[in-house]
Amino acid sequence: MDEDFLADRFEAHRAHLRSVAYRMLGSASEADDAVQEAWLRLHRADTSGVQNLAGWLTTVVARVCLTMLQSRRSRREEPLGALEPEPGAGPEHEAVLADSVGVALLVVLDTLTPAERLAFVLHDMFAVPFEEIAPIVERTPTAARQLASRARRRVQGTAPATDADPARHRQVVAAFLAASRNGDFDALLSLLDPDVVLRADSTVVRMGGGAAEVRGAAEVAQTFSGRARAAQPALVNGAPGLVWAMDGQPRVAFTFTIMDGDIVAIEMIADPQRLARLELTLFDG
Repeated sequence: MDEDFLADRFEAHRAHLRSVAYRMLGSASEADDAVQEAWLRLHRADTSGVQNLAGWLTTVVARVCLTMLQSRRSRREEPLGALEPEPGAGPEHEAVLADSVGVALLVVLDTLTPAERLAFVLHDMFAVPFEEIAPIVERTPTAARQLASRARRRVQGTAPATDADPARHRQVVAAFLAASRNGDFDALLSLLDPDVVLRADSTVVRMGGGAAEVRGAAEVAQTFSGRARAAQPALVNGAPGLVWAMDGQPRVAFTFTIMDGDIVAIEMIADPQRLARLELTLFDG
């Protein structure tokens, strides 16, 4: 098959594949890695007999993601950060919106086993039949249905609703910044949910910003204690957050997910392309 034609067909499905991978992995960068692996496998495979290329690629991406989840679980590795939808326009914006499920749900999905997560994501979010899911998780269709059912009960039972009070959000973020600047460990602890998740993208990690993911109030408080003196209060896509800027240029954006007055997730974004897509409004602070 002509390579340009093959590439065009793949690009037609890229947004869908990235959306599947993002929901499976909870990480924008890992989702891109999974999609790239799918392209490599497509390039190497003989697909002349494949009638449903979208279905074939979805299965490939799902298998890649399952392997990544299993590897992450066995080695206790953590994913890079997920990203909420940001303003934009055109096909690229549509792909970003399709990729977004929100940090709150991603936190819950992280509690599922790899097989449960795959079954739930493919069936409940993308309407893939259990007959097609079963071979991927090496179970019968009935067992695959049970996996999705268990995952669904957990998601419905534990996924909380985020606070909708912007003023309260600003108060919590301001208190977090003050406690971080002052090195007030106890104050930081009081603002964090016990199971808070801190995610940093690969650029933050390369900048020396620590691990890609940190879990738990004590660990996250330790990460920030005394270390946010240069950060400024800001609106990040219209929501209260923080930005660290140098020479007037934003270098790192901090987004917060707050539930019942507690911070349950923090996202650190430093990748230049991702920062460029954010709507940032800085304040003095």
